[in-house]
Amino acid sequence: MRITSQLICQAADQLKGFVGLNRKTGHYIVRFSEDSFGMDVADDGIIPTSEFVWAAGPEQTMMLKRELIQLLLDQNIDDRINITEPLRVYMNRREVPEISAVRSLVRG
Repeated sequence: MRITSQLICQAADQLKGFVGLNRKTGHYIVRFSEDSFGMDVADDGIIPTSEFVWAAGPEQTMMLKRELIQLLLDQNIDDRINITEPLRVYMNRREVPEISAVRSLVRG
């Protein structure tokens, strides 16, 4: 199967869980319920994992950030987060620039 930018973006959108910055340790942590972070993570600092991996880029684009995906990989819970082959390929192809995309809400 050929891995395209579209497949990589779809894989990023299918990530599961939530990410929050622990204020005491300064480290990002992953949980699978917004209620399970405790007092060390501010409620407004809890982000769906599928949004966490994107950062604002130039103009109205978003960048799929390898460094943020790596933070998820470092958790060693790939199956639970739903890190799939397209994201692994993206992470291994460092010679390819980070993906830049215009993202919008699609109502289903």
